Amino acid sequence: QVQLMESGGGLAQPGGSLRLSCAASGSRFRIYAMSWYRQAPGKQRELVGNIIDSGATNYVDSVKGRFTISRDSAKNTLYLQMNSLKPEDTAVYYCNAYLTEGTRTVPQYYWGQGTQVTVSS
Repeated sequence: QVQLMESGGGLAQPGGSLRLSCAASGSRFRIYAMSWYRQAPGKQRELVGNIIDSGATNYVDSVKGRFTISRDSAKNTLYLQMNSLKPEDTAVYYCNAYLTEGTRTVPQYYWGQGTQVTVSS
């Protein structure tokens, strides 16, 4: 069973930076795309951005120019560099992977457990 494990969350001051990581572990899987989502208290989970097989990235407008998604394919690890953080970035951040596992040919979505990011002075 593929597992996704996020790390790097915590407390940051407005204008500060944090870097989140998401490591995928398991055997015999192929990742087609990975995404970061977030969910603030009382709000629906929203897509922050993603990176597809080609390396192309997409971001929600509210984080463009501040957040950067990257990956290390050799380590099956996804990153989210968050700069110029704002209080409204406070949320639980989730990693999501679209992948095939074992002999399956149809990709499925897998989720991490989430990591808390709090932006406050």
